Amino acid sequence: MSEQKVKPYTENEGSKREQVEQMFDNIAPKYDFLNRALSLGIDLIWRKQAIDQLKEIEPKTILDVATGTADLALEAARLNPEKIIGVDIADKMLAIGRDKIKGKHEQDVIFLENGDSANLRFNNDTFDAVTAAYGVRNFENLERGLAEMYRVLKPGGKMVILEFSKPEKFPVKQLFNLYFRYILPGIGRLISKDSSAYTYLPQSVKAFPQGNAFVQILTTTGLKQAQWIPQTFGISSIYTGLK
Repeated sequence: MSEQKVKPYTENEGSKREQVEQMFDNIAPKYDFLNRALSLGIDLIWRKQAIDQLKEIEPKTILDVATGTADLALEAARLNPEKIIGVDIADKMLAIGRDKIKGKHEQDVIFLENGDSANLRFNNDTFDAVTAAYGVRNFENLERGLAEMYRVLKPGGKMVILEFSKPEKFPVKQLFNLYFRYILPGIGRLISKDSSAYTYLPQSVKAFPQGNAFVQILTTTGLKQAQWIPQTFGISSIYTGLK
């Protein structure tokens, strides 16, 4: 089963894009709380590590794809760029993100808008950096979404993608599978009231091409020096590459 075929609501006929939009609108009010609770706060460290990959290029313009509630965009603001644009297909997630941006007084730097990774509105070679955290596995078409991210990246610019991955070493692999397959969906279902969203999560991670397989896809997209940086025993991974 490819990542494009894994959908949140198996009983529905809608496209993956439509279902992902519906899912994130459904869980938006509890999304940030669940992220912190289900990862024990480690997701904040992963986002910091991802943005640290951009320090050396000192980006002035950043595009954050599948920005959600703007966690990664807010983390990127500490690099003091001139402008960060975050795009996402779920309006309710964006609304929460805008409130967080105002609370952090970053509304003059970070701008959020509804936008689809498969058809970004920006011209070629627009951004110094393009980022995505836990969003690319939700793309309707992975290769097209990555190609669009590459297209709007300036020559010499850097792409940074943070995504879940599957640990391979004992006993982390076994503990991760137990938690991800049984405990996390139960907690997510109880708190978010969406019975499918946190069942979809482990299914989408399982189907996603991780590690060297994803590095190869990035290389095929056109990125140079693509690399894979596992985080916390391989539970998450940072992928980077240059245009």
